[in-house]
Amino acid sequence: MRKNSSFFHLFLSLALLLGQAKPDPDPLQDYCIADTITPGSFYFNGAPCINPKHALPSHFTTSVLSKPGNTKANPFGFNVTLTNTLNLPGLNTLGLTMARVDIAANGLVPPHLHPRASEVTTCLKGLLLVGFVDTSNRVFTQQLRPGESFVFPKSLIHFLYNYDSRAPAVALSGLSSQNPGAQIVSLATFTSNPPIDNEILMKGFQITDRDVARIRKNLGG
Repeated sequence: MRKNSSFFHLFLSLALLLGQAKPDPDPLQDYCIADTITPGSFYFNGAPCINPKHALPSHFTTSVLSKPGNTKANPFGFNVTLTNTLNLPGLNTLGLTMARVDIAANGLVPPHLHPRASEVTTCLKGLLLVGFVDTSNRVFTQQLRPGESFVFPKSLIHFLYNYDSRAPAVALSGLSSQNPGAQIVSLATFTSNPPIDNEILMKGFQITDRDVARIRKNLGG
């Protein structure tokens, strides 16, 4: 009986702790415009604030997402342009990020995840095939045309593919964290530093040593 009681209290404690977990801390003021000039002497969960009396409309606006990204910078054919506290200091502590996603014809934003954020993506131009995989390995996919949106739950592997072979595509994404983070599965696995042991990759993916070497070379590892 005592053992069951201890288990119940442990379960209750974990439930209470998890219930308090949030993507980003709530702000304690109307806004906290990031101080991008004064050098910091210690780390913040975000960025330090300027004096609110010095706030200007320019702190809350940016044109960074109006400029197309270079989709030739990687072998997958995509580019992501993010808002951050440097180009949009007014978003500091607000718990969100915006991203412009440019995808070349037949380009791919390969399977990746954001450990600290959910994401909603709206197709602005072109034809997209998007999807995510849940923890039971069930795949949810959808074709998006301009004006249509799709949501990716937090921390789940997802992708965006431009299945138009002639024209580029553009999407706009909103993420529920000031610092969502991103891990491309293939790069994290095959181009890590230091490298993951070949034996692990061979067994984990049921491939040969030669396959590992070829994949690493193709990904620039």
